[in-house]
Amino acid sequence: MSGEAFAVLIVLGPLLLAGGFLLGRRTARPERISDVGTPVEHATFETLHTASLAAPPLRAGLTEESARKAAHRLRSLLGTDALCLTDRERVLAWDGLGEHHGTHVMEQVDGLLGSGRGTAFASGCDDLDCPLRWGVAAPLTVDHRVLGTLVAYAPRESAVLARAAGEVARWVSVQLELAELDRSRTRLIEAEIKALRAQISPHFIFNSLAAIASFVRTDPGRARELLLEFADFTRYSFRSHGDFTTLADELHSIDQYLALVRARFGERLSVTLQVAPEVLPVAMPFLCLQPLVENAVKHGLEGASTTSRITISALDAGAEAEVVIEDDGVGMEPDRLRRILRGEGGVSTGIGLLNVDERLRQVYGDAYGLVIETGVAAGMKITVRIPKYRAGVHGT
Repeated sequence: MSGEAFAVLIVLGPLLLAGGFLLGRRTARPERISDVGTPVEHATFETLHTASLAAPPLRAGLTEESARKAAHRLRSLLGTDALCLTDRERVLAWDGLGEHHGTHVMEQVDGLLGSGRGTAFASGCDDLDCPLRWGVAAPLTVDHRVLGTLVAYAPRESAVLARAAGEVARWVSVQLELAELDRSRTRLIEAEIKALRAQISPHFIFNSLAAIASFVRTDPGRARELLLEFADFTRYSFRSHGDFTTLADELHSIDQYLALVRARFGERLSVTLQVAPEVLPVAMPFLCLQPLVENAVKHGLEGASTTSRITISALDAGAEAEVVIEDDGVGMEPDRLRRILRGEGGVSTGIGLLNVDERLRQVYGDAYGLVIETGVAAGMKITVRIPKYRAGVHGT
């Protein structure tokens, strides 16, 4: 079973009971039914549609804002008179009648927060006009930790509502787990970017500054230009905001990097750049291309007695931008490359290639990993495919 199908089952399972409960409520209180489909089909569609509207806020985690945005949708799922969401300390959101009950909620769910077991209770309301006489609370959990509760209220005790509230709470818990996975993924990407930054060779920095220094007396203007290139390159590489950038910014940083490399190697390095203007705004993971260009420079100049040639192209490929980085250097054995991309190359071998390949797969899926063609003494050609649009990927 695919990951997508499994995810659909996780979402649908807990909601079907709530859909049945909602259908029962709607059957008891007849409303106008669409001419399309049976009442059961209509109720199922309505349940799934309401769930789809409640999910996005919850993917931000259990906060006051996300609870406020989701509470009304969750109450609609259960068809109950009132519903509230809490964390471990306080009520985050109340939707429906009897908001005055909110002052006692935390006392009524105190045992649940410790045990993780759902509970039902009499509301104990002194207001004779208040219809909320009974409540049921279910835990919201992530990784076996109780983060808060979902509490539903009704005029009378109902075993069906108790079970439906538990199922909806489990569905909410799945959304909160996905939110935690999103945060973990973000932390992982940030850690990988830090690893790439740590890889910016101290030798490259030293050699760049030495090359700049060599022009201070003979060509002060050139030295100043290179110093500005160095400052901009390091500022971009060590920026503190955003996991994504644009292809234009990434290529601009690469151009600055190559200017510093040319200052050292002069005519030994020849670079051809071909870029289609329409792909420049495409968003992509930050610091994805520079390690590939650095790899091409390293292998292109390694052992080269004449000019090393590197070609970089960024072209329009329909729904994608296609970036190709090619060098005519020493290349490598395909088996060695496979070991590197499996993480078996050692702590100092091919970290940049592995890092970029993993991040592309994390963001876009396995179909978007690096495509590398190489052989001993045959150079290397690396192809990167970047979707022009992907939800959640925005250049900064």
